[in-house]
Amino acid sequence: MAAGSEVAIAETGVPPAPERAAIADEADLAAIRDAARVLERSTLVGRMSSLAGRPLEMISRNLPAPAQEAVGRATELAMKAALRAALTTIPRDGRFRVRGLDRAAAVASGALGGALGLVSLPVELPVSTMLILRTIAEIARENGEDLADPATRLACLEVFALGSRTEADDLASSGYFAVRTALARSVSQAAKLAAAQGLADTSAPALVRFMAQVASRFGIVVSQKVAAGAVPILGALGGAAVNAAFLEHFRAIARAHFTIRRLERTYGEEAVKAAYAAAEAELPPAAT
Repeated sequence: MAAGSEVAIAETGVPPAPERAAIADEADLAAIRDAARVLERSTLVGRMSSLAGRPLEMISRNLPAPAQEAVGRATELAMKAALRAALTTIPRDGRFRVRGLDRAAAVASGALGGALGLVSLPVELPVSTMLILRTIAEIARENGEDLADPATRLACLEVFALGSRTEADDLASSGYFAVRTALARSVSQAAKLAAAQGLADTSAPALVRFMAQVASRFGIVVSQKVAAGAVPILGALGGAAVNAAFLEHFRAIARAHFTIRRLERTYGEEAVKAAYAAAEAELPPAAT
């Protein structure tokens, strides 16, 4: 045993994790580069701008206070529903009966929202969020995640926080690993509680704290979704198109997130983080 390892054991009582070699497989490096591009540069505003074929700066502007309050209430309802679903109703094998059904249902709920406007948000947003969660869970399973593990189910909910970047974000504090680190303690505490006490109680402080963190970021993207209805060109496309973009945005974030987690299980967190940092450094500057 190396002298450094003996010192580490003496100081902590725990053997250090074995060092792993840097990632050399080109396919895995390409996967990390793709994930970094999505996680560090993809935004809902950018996706909807592509949909409209022009920049949509208005989406980034603040909503009026009554609309912000409506978004806050709807986001809270959506996150509570998502937490209950994540802990109790997602199939443990992650398999759902009809592939593509979630997308069609999300588009339909968006069409309803487009027809009724802000008044429908407390109904439409929880439906859309639940459908997106089902898609996230399926992507997690496809990447080798164990959906019977409460930590995996909470990692599915993390996607709603990871996908809530804005063009004005401070990249140092809102980057992928920064957000994961900010959520890590809450995720760990909530997962331990769920494993020890069962999956049905969503009112435990650890779970409430975790969901409050997620909701605070998810509400940013919900505000952008609502504001999109005020943009004439997107209003013409309709709520269904906006909801389809909403779904595809979080689907892309989920694929990137669970790709990183899969590679961490293979290479170790530090090796993946180093490769990710190198990939991020090569990205073009973020839009301002």
